[in-house]
Amino acid sequence: MPSAEQKPGLSTWITASRPATLWAAAVPVFVGGALAFNDGVFRFEIFIVTLVAAIAIQIATNFANDASDAKRGADTPDRLGPVRAVSSGLLTSRQAWTGVWLMFAVAAIGGLYLASQAGAVIIAIGVVSIAAGLGYTGGPRPYGYAGLGELFVFVFFGLVATVGSRFVHDATITTDAIWLAVPIGLLATAILVANNIRDIPTDEAAGKRTLAVRMGRDQSETLYALLMMGGTVLPTIGAVLGVVPAGAAASIVSAVGAWGLVGRVRAGAEGRDLIPVLTGTAQTQLALGVLITVGIIVAGL
Repeated sequence: MPSAEQKPGLSTWITASRPATLWAAAVPVFVGGALAFNDGVFRFEIFIVTLVAAIAIQIATNFANDASDAKRGADTPDRLGPVRAVSSGLLTSRQAWTGVWLMFAVAAIGGLYLASQAGAVIIAIGVVSIAAGLGYTGGPRPYGYAGLGELFVFVFFGLVATVGSRFVHDATITTDAIWLAVPIGLLATAILVANNIRDIPTDEAAGKRTLAVRMGRDQSETLYALLMMGGTVLPTIGAVLGVVPAGAAASIVSAVGAWGLVGRVRAGAEGRDLIPVLTGTAQTQLALGVLITVGIIVAGL
């Protein structure tokens, strides 16, 4: 493990930030911005600040989870997936926590600006989001170890992030933002479910009682399928019902890839064979977000 005098390079910090996970924070901001554009209230500076703050909170949460999991022994050499910076020795725990507070400071600065534009409720949302990020694998009773991680992801990466990203433009909560927050949250949750299905053996050994560990493989597969199918068809249903802008229906294209991923999980993929499924799930959420965003903007021109 590096000594306190050794300063990690930029590449180490990038690795520790888990770049592949950052799209889950960005997608709701893009969709919220597209909805604001459709309503004629889009503000570019608000969009950029929201995007930076959301990504900063995600990076801070990743750093905190890295340090907390290493401390609890959850990131063993048998664990599959991306390198974890603290457990692998790329960062010390102290360095990781320095990164946590630096990223939270960036998010706080952005949050103060957004609060000056959209109201003090933004500060409350930011504080709760930070506390939730820290409590995922940290603290005396981390809820990520108690099977509540999926609920956290759905609420904060779906409902709060999407509705909040629309709200900051003109301090308005809209029905279309609430509707689209659900599929975005479902697919973000599916990413975690795929991750936790892969990690069932190592999580069980570490005493990490994730929802996948509690439910078992078969029921976790069913949950994954429901999340993927619900996430990819709900925007189109909303468009047909007139609840969301018609352009959001373009996202139905993402259902094709989702079906393929569900089939691979149902076929019994495990261990390293689930890594492409995890990557594909994240790409499906990104595709959904891009298609919704572009569809709404183009249809509104």
